[in-house]
Amino acid sequence: MLGCGDLWLSDYNTAMAQFYTRKGDDGCTGLLGEGRYPKYDERLEAVGALDEASAALGVGRSVARSTATAELLLTIQRDLYNLMAETAATPENAARFRKIDAARVTWLEEQLDNLSQRVAIPSEFIVPGDTPAGAALDLARTIVRRAERRVARLVLSGYLENPHLLPYLNRLSSLCFVLELLENAEAGQQQPTLAKKA
Repeated sequence: MLGCGDLWLSDYNTAMAQFYTRKGDDGCTGLLGEGRYPKYDERLEAVGALDEASAALGVGRSVARSTATAELLLTIQRDLYNLMAETAATPENAARFRKIDAARVTWLEEQLDNLSQRVAIPSEFIVPGDTPAGAALDLARTIVRRAERRVARLVLSGYLENPHLLPYLNRLSSLCFVLELLENAEAGQQQPTLAKKA
């Protein structure tokens, strides 16, 4: 049975195309540090969820009607890039990649507080899909929630020590909801579609 330390490809010295290396064909990959790990490792699952969250935010950014929304999302995508790096690092290397701190959480809370004053928060559950940007941001919100769950597992298991990662992701999911409402309003959709039919 092959493990993550075993090489099974016959020729790793062959020149590779720029977009693939064949090193992950055995089902293993590297983290930022020593060793190779199965691609289903909990840390890699968390990195994958964070990567999906950034991609979903990118979809939202591409269709956002507001330039301010797009700029805010780009800043957050860059934060997620840093969060991914810390999550992908082995424990002895994680501190080298630590960029998400109390100041970044405070910054996100300030954005959330400012933007939430510009929208009416619905008193009932809503269904997504009133506008393309709103739907994209709602999808991003659910993926951020999944990333939060994956990172929570790592924090509570002791793999990640940074106490600011979970608050950042938690605030981000709330911000996605507020941005959904703002983008809907920008498109003229002032009243969201309620989940409960009248």
